[in-house]
Amino acid sequence: MRFPSFISSRIRHNKVGSFSATVSRIGAACIAIGVAVGSVTFAVLLGFKQTIQEKVFLFGAHLRVSALTLSNTYEEGPLSRQTPLAEDLDRMPEIRHWHAVAHKPGILKTPDELKGIVVKGVDEKYDWTLFEKSLVEGRLIQRPDSGYSTEIILSRKIASQLRLKSGDDVLMYFVQNPPRARKLQVVGIYETELEEFDTKLIIGEISLVQRLNGWGADTVGTYEIYLRDFDQLDQVAEQVFDRMSPDMVLQKVTESFRPLFDWLQMLDRTTAIFITLILFVACFNMISILLVMIMERTPMVGLLKTLGSSDRQIREIFLRVGLHIVTRGLLIGNAIGLLFCWVQSRFQLIPLDPVNYYMDTVPIVFDWGTILLVNAITLLVVGLVLLIPTYVITRIQPIRALLFKK
Repeated sequence: MRFPSFISSRIRHNKVGSFSATVSRIGAACIAIGVAVGSVTFAVLLGFKQTIQEKVFLFGAHLRVSALTLSNTYEEGPLSRQTPLAEDLDRMPEIRHWHAVAHKPGILKTPDELKGIVVKGVDEKYDWTLFEKSLVEGRLIQRPDSGYSTEIILSRKIASQLRLKSGDDVLMYFVQNPPRARKLQVVGIYETELEEFDTKLIIGEISLVQRLNGWGADTVGTYEIYLRDFDQLDQVAEQVFDRMSPDMVLQKVTESFRPLFDWLQMLDRTTAIFITLILFVACFNMISILLVMIMERTPMVGLLKTLGSSDRQIREIFLRVGLHIVTRGLLIGNAIGLLFCWVQSRFQLIPLDPVNYYMDTVPIVFDWGTILLVNAITLLVVGLVLLIPTYVITRIQPIRALLFKK
């Protein structure tokens, strides 16, 4: 065993209750608290971002391409399904999926209530994977072999206002020339807890909207495009824009729901500041603790220098002691943080107000890459900072150190 390693191991194995042992436990506790809080913070932040984005992407695709129109209503102008852009979308590797939709405003009427809403008609390529997570009652829409489907899915808020449930029939009036009415069947209830959707959007089949607008099967309202990597949104948007014809308009989801994405960016900045403060406090505590341990062992430092040990060897001894404290703190902090996250993810003990947070419980996402990064940064930064107090050893004179009284 190397000399610095042997001495540092002797220092670490102090008697329980001694001053050095107490200081070591305090240092490990500081690191553990910082790492636990950091792990929980990132798990909650990623949970918020993923939950909000999944809810937004139910009705707001990453990119939306529609026909250019001067109308400022929910209803789009006609857009052919067979366009050069549609062919290019199938060949672009950055695009995971795209489908066509069409929107149509109208009024739902029951014997006692009226409600203005917008029907979102989806085609056969619509990906129901995300939507199924928000389906709280009933089933998804089934496409008939011929004709068009009159099945719709309402939000829980709209269903509650109109006193409707899955399986009920409801009349919907479409304001157009001439006005039209359709008897629709409620087959499902969804809930996203986002006011932008739950108060006005219902899901139907695109052929219903096409029939009401007098469109053919190849005419739609909007292309909804989903990317493989959302972080490439701006780059892919430029590629799609370059392939569009002049009578098309492109909209990014970050523009359509700017307040939500601005809020998520604010969370990122706040978390970065919070983690920086935690790291600063952890570094300051470790510097103080290592200085205390060096001062307590000043006679030992003087004796080692008298016996021929170099400053580098003695500094390595205390650096090893400090890194051991940090490592122990990391292990304890990870255990506490991950246990807390698992309990919250499994039992959902901490509730939230859906009106303010768009979800009813604190979400947790385990991102092992982020957890490893937090640990690596903590170990690297604190380890480098520990070099600072060890420079005190170079200023200790052997004669004075041997006479030093604690």
